[in-house]
Amino acid sequence: MQLPLAVTRAGAEWTPLSGCTQNISSAGVLFTTEQERDLGDLIEYVITLPTAARHGVTIRCNGKVVRCERTDQAPAPYQVAVTLERWEFVRSD
Repeated sequence: MQLPLAVTRAGAEWTPLSGCTQNISSAGVLFTTEQERDLGDLIEYVITLPTAARHGVTIRCNGKVVRCERTDQAPAPYQVAVTLERWEFVRSD
């Protein structure tokens, strides 16, 4: 399932980084992005699920990078696998 994803924080630092999911499950997510991530990095990421309503459903997640591989596919040459440790719905106003 390909959904828009944004990494918003890496550790204590804000990190605006966009990507696209390749695979998503209750245990984690695999996504493509333009920047390499270090193994073990704790990150916060946001996934937007499409709906029939005006706005999609946004989920904020926390996890740990368990894999990062270079794919040489522009414009997002890295595949990053991240666990899903904690999640919450984000209300849109």
